[in-house]
Amino acid sequence: MNRRDLFRSIAGLAAATAFPGEAAAQDSNPNVASMPLTAYQPKSALRVKETKIERARFPLIDFHTHITWSDGVAGRERITLTAQPDEILPVMDRRNIRLMLNLTGGYGKGLQESLRVLYASNRDRFLVFTEPWWSKVPEPGYPKFQADQIVSAHQAGARGVKVLKTLGLYLRENGETGSLVKIDDPRFDSMWEAAGALNMPVAIHVSDPLAFFTPVDGFNERYEELHAHPDWSFYGSGWPGDRELQEARRRVMRRHPRTQFVCLHVAVAEDLAYVSQCLDAHPNMLVDIAARIGELGRQPRAAAKFFDRYQDRILFGTDATPKGYEFPQQLFGDELYEIYFRFLETEDEYFDYAPAPVPERSPTSGPAPVEENVCAVGASNRTRATA
Repeated sequence: MNRRDLFRSIAGLAAATAFPGEAAAQDSNPNVASMPLTAYQPKSALRVKETKIERARFPLIDFHTHITWSDGVAGRERITLTAQPDEILPVMDRRNIRLMLNLTGGYGKGLQESLRVLYASNRDRFLVFTEPWWSKVPEPGYPKFQADQIVSAHQAGARGVKVLKTLGLYLRENGETGSLVKIDDPRFDSMWEAAGALNMPVAIHVSDPLAFFTPVDGFNERYEELHAHPDWSFYGSGWPGDRELQEARRRVMRRHPRTQFVCLHVAVAEDLAYVSQCLDAHPNMLVDIAARIGELGRQPRAAAKFFDRYQDRILFGTDATPKGYEFPQQLFGDELYEIYFRFLETEDEYFDYAPAPVPERSPTSGPAPVEENVCAVGASNRTRATA
């Protein structure tokens, strides 16, 4: 009998033999084969170290939060307040968060309301960013109007500009129809320049996890998440790809070297080599780590090298949203900050990166060496985000 015949006979014997344990398991739970994916909530068998960090080692600035939301492209100049300052401050004090930046402060009357609520008696604990007036983009004279709005927002107390992925993925030439407005559309050039002239950093989010741009099928690592939120998928005709969006943002940074751009969510956290290329090419580019410790923790050695190399260009941020139950990895509270501190200040491995269950099965690990991570992010916050 040759080797091939031997293996064939072994395979046949195995197929014909039922293992007692396997048969018993099937008999005891006949519904396993038909169990819906949503019911599958495995518990890890790993026994790993669990370190509880209740307070940040250094006073931190959370560069990326959403205490208010504006109305997007509707142009109604109003905001939605997610929590009152007196609901937020106790958590900040317990966790050693010195300052929070509310990025989505709105525009026009909405911005005035954001400033009033957050600056009334807590000016030393909050900063507010303004947003572009998207509904006016198609109007003649928009470039000058938007630049003037940036100047007015700065005079009122706004300290930066927030650009949501509205630009590039949602904003269209004719409201809900027409072609998508490009990130590097020249109509925004005067806005970028105005921000730079006033030393207002631009916090810009142009893309989403790479899986959101691939087919929603059995090979998609975020299938459960996209199955629960099909509108989060940008795969298919009519949508730009992630790299197209990233390169458009690079053209903006290249055209406006005097303006500081903070590319949110590590720009594209799944591809640190590409982000490194961008940082090397654009001295006016920073990144934050908001809502991406899950991606960073899946590549801890690469992340550690990234932190070490760009330690003065990485900002601490969480994407914290009070009462943001739809986005578990952003749910503001004590537990959210404890997770980030554990990620940055310990060598713990394989732990949940969100304070509530998320439809994804990739626990995170902290990128050692720890001391460098803490000092780098803390120092970067103190020296840059306070501008």
